[in-house]
Amino acid sequence: MKIVMFSITPLFPDHDLGGAQKHLRLIALHLAERGHEITVLCTRRADTPARFNWHPRVVVKPILAFKQPFPAPYDTPAFNIANLVYDVASHVAQADRFYIHDGEFVFAFVYRQTPTIVSLRDNVYPETIQGAFQFQGHRLILISEYARAFFTHTAGRFFPELPERMVVIHNGIDWSRFRPTPPGRILDLLPIDPRAYRIVLHPHRPEETKGMWQTIHVVDRLVHHEGMTDVRVLVPTWLGTKADPGVSDFYARARRVIADRGLTDHFIFHDWVPADLLPEYYSLGGVTLALGSFVESFGNAVYESLGCGTPSVVARISSHRELLPEHLIDKVDFDDDEAAASIAASILREGRRTSPETLAYLHEHYSIERQLAAYAEVIENARVALPPRFQLTPITAATRYRLAPWCYRARRGIYHDYRADYTETPQLLALVDAHPEGFSTADAAAFGVDQGQIEAWMREGYIVPLG
Repeated sequence: MKIVMFSITPLFPDHDLGGAQKHLRLIALHLAERGHEITVLCTRRADTPARFNWHPRVVVKPILAFKQPFPAPYDTPAFNIANLVYDVASHVAQADRFYIHDGEFVFAFVYRQTPTIVSLRDNVYPETIQGAFQFQGHRLILISEYARAFFTHTAGRFFPELPERMVVIHNGIDWSRFRPTPPGRILDLLPIDPRAYRIVLHPHRPEETKGMWQTIHVVDRLVHHEGMTDVRVLVPTWLGTKADPGVSDFYARARRVIADRGLTDHFIFHDWVPADLLPEYYSLGGVTLALGSFVESFGNAVYESLGCGTPSVVARISSHRELLPEHLIDKVDFDDDEAAASIAASILREGRRTSPETLAYLHEHYSIERQLAAYAEVIENARVALPPRFQLTPITAATRYRLAPWCYRARRGIYHDYRADYTETPQLLALVDAHPEGFSTADAAAFGVDQGQIEAWMREGYIVPLG
């Protein structure tokens, strides 16, 4: 069959801008190997060719005039919107299936006559969130149980059929590739010999919440408190940095903070790592840090690193709270740099590698074979679907509430993924501790909490109403 795929993110022949694009490539290649003809439509960028192939049956067309660079891709003149709607609609009209990667194509009228599948790759970017509320396809793919809960308690409040259309397909990783790999061509990319140092990896995009500031704080402690003067941090720099003022400013600020802390010699900024060299790259590390507050739907780098033998230290944010049990990965509460540094120092001193138990769990639960088979089944069996029915459920005195899925009870109070901080409000802590499965207004009244306070907590995102 003919399958059209949509990506609002630019795509490249040999590089992936992030995990979402990596998975799009894998899904497209798998469907092509099953005999389907795939056309991938994506955003045009100055450094992308007119068209290229990932496979003899996968053609990528960078023709969509979304605004570049990120963010705000829809911040573009209306004639560009009209042209890209025309381009997508023209291709979809000739297709048997339409697959929207990350839900960021928000014009449902284009695909009402075509079986359509939407996958949501994050819980953060405005276009993805809009895609969830405007979803009118057959199936909505989420990549973690956290994401399912997040969208159930947001868009799902108004579309009672939405949970029935959801399917969780965890990201899969090719463990035949992401395994301990000796260095080869990766050494040509790095401006140092990593074998001469204890290596800390920071394999993340240049975003405020991706953990750069926490990595700097942890390395400061490693160097100045733990005496690890041979630590070197590898930081890949974003593709097209010079053409993106926001990214350039981010790196400039990071370098200033690094210099102010006397760490300039300890941070190595290098070119973005091609997808085929990632196993070599991760294998070089002594430890990988993922300590930011970005609300991950999955967070591939953490688990790819583990597959290559390099332990990860992660903050307990969003899906990282669920994807691996606590005893199989090193976790810290967000912004606990002291604990993160202590764990990282122990890993580096011991030369610890990923445990067999952790590898066994990863291989069992997050295999690429399982992921791709599930995508093929959902896409191949999609049907034309009526739009989900909108239903307003009034909040009344009978409504029950529970702690929002984007919050959790930490030692410092209740952590809120979208505020990246903790609240120690005594009444809220007591109420959710006493009623973890949900509470009524009568339950709240017993703790001296009135309806006005309940509504305030709901609007601040600490609790959610139950349908």
